Amino acid sequence: MTATAATTTPSTVAQALAAAVAVGVDRLDAQLLLLHALSRAPHDRAWLLAHDTDAISDAAWSALAAQLSRRLAGEPVAYLLGEKEFHGLGLQVDARVLVPRPDTETLVDWALQCLEGRKAPRVLDLGTGSGAIALALQHARPDAQVDAVDASADALAVAQANAQRLGLPVRLRQAHWLDGAASGYAAIASNPPYIAAGDPHLPALQHEPLAALVAGPDGLADIRQIVQQAPAHLADGGWLLLEHGHDQALPVRQLLEARGFSEVQSRDDLAGIQRCSGGIWRTVK
Repeated sequence: MTATAATTTPSTVAQALAAAVAVGVDRLDAQLLLLHALSRAPHDRAWLLAHDTDAISDAAWSALAAQLSRRLAGEPVAYLLGEKEFHGLGLQVDARVLVPRPDTETLVDWALQCLEGRKAPRVLDLGTGSGAIALALQHARPDAQVDAVDASADALAVAQANAQRLGLPVRLRQAHWLDGAASGYAAIASNPPYIAAGDPHLPALQHEPLAALVAGPDGLADIRQIVQQAPAHLADGGWLLLEHGHDQALPVRQLLEARGFSEVQSRDDLAGIQRCSGGIWRTVK
């Protein structure tokens, strides 16, 4: 069934929403896409209730129908809208970068806790993508010097556009993980690829960049590299914080402990799943 399967063209806002839901699109997604087709902000869902009897133009319905078809094919709503909210910031996103997830806000909140009491800390975001982590940290800590790297020039273009639009002075650089990185960081944070090649969930993520998702046969290849390289770039007492898969907390903690990190621990995401792990690097043991 496609989004154009309605027997008649909807004539009101309410009918358009009902038609969108009827073809199998989640109600919240349908509301967001309808607002977008009507050139209204995504947070304006109350407007739909107050204006449910308003007429919808043929042009708006055609635009919505096209978006619904793409959504039914699995394309993320954030790509269709061109934006995604993350840690209170409106980020522009497209198929060059992963869609920022609410779970990653756990990593940002933890990093901000680690930076408490530190004046003008230096922070590094590895694999920045849309710039979500780096920009959230810079917004919350204007005094911090926030650096961000990504191996993808396309991703960096998205991050740079977000930084400029938000007026946040994050310093962006193209690099593979810690290659060419400075030293003395109070915290290094990363949401690296952590899905195993051949994972059955990958088909559902087909619209997002594969290189930002998959890391070797067990999903830990990039995390291993970061854990090995990070100590040379951390200040004494600096934190390495890593997001990982729902079942990877234990092996990631073991990697950190084997490398010599102390106070190794994990943090739960919004669903109560251990989503991030990290530890402190001490130059004097």
